[in-house]
Amino acid sequence: MTEDFTFLDPGELVDGDLELVLVRNVPADPVKGYVPGYEFEMRCRPGGACVGNIRFRVGDADTVLKYPCHVGYDVKPEFRGHRYASRSLLLILPFARRHGLTRLWISCDPENVASRKTCELADAKLCDISDVPKDHEMYGKGIHTICRYYIDL
Repeated sequence: MTEDFTFLDPGELVDGDLELVLVRNVPADPVKGYVPGYEFEMRCRPGGACVGNIRFRVGDADTVLKYPCHVGYDVKPEFRGHRYASRSLLLILPFARRHGLTRLWISCDPENVASRKTCELADAKLCDISDVPKDHEMYGKGIHTICRYYIDL
C-alpha cells in the first residue's frame, strides 16, 4: 500500500469553534513497520489556541495497525471536557473515506475512562479488549492492554 500512497489535502476540517489544522504528513517507514499518516492540531476558533492533537494513520487495521489502530488523540489537560477529541474523530471520518477506508479503528487504554467516553460519543463500537503482544513496540512502551473500537464508514 505504501508504494503507491498519495497524501491528500484534507480540506477544511471545522466543527463550530474547533478546527483541525494539518501540521505534517508522516511518511511510511517500512523498516519500522510504520504506515503513512497525518498529524493535526486541534485548535479553538477564533484565536487558534492549540488544545490537543489527533493522528490519522492509513494502513491495514488487521496487521500493522491492529494495536495502534488508525487514530490516536490527546487533549491538553486544561482543555478537557469540551468533547474536542470526539468532535475531532467525527471530522476525520470523511477524510478516512477519501482514503478508501470502510472501517476506522481507534485504540485506547482500558483504564482511560475519558478516552473510552470519547469513542462512545463518536458512536464507535467496542470490538474487544486485547493484550498487546510482548514483541510489539507498544508493549515496550508500557502499553500491555488496549481497547479496540471501530466506526463503520
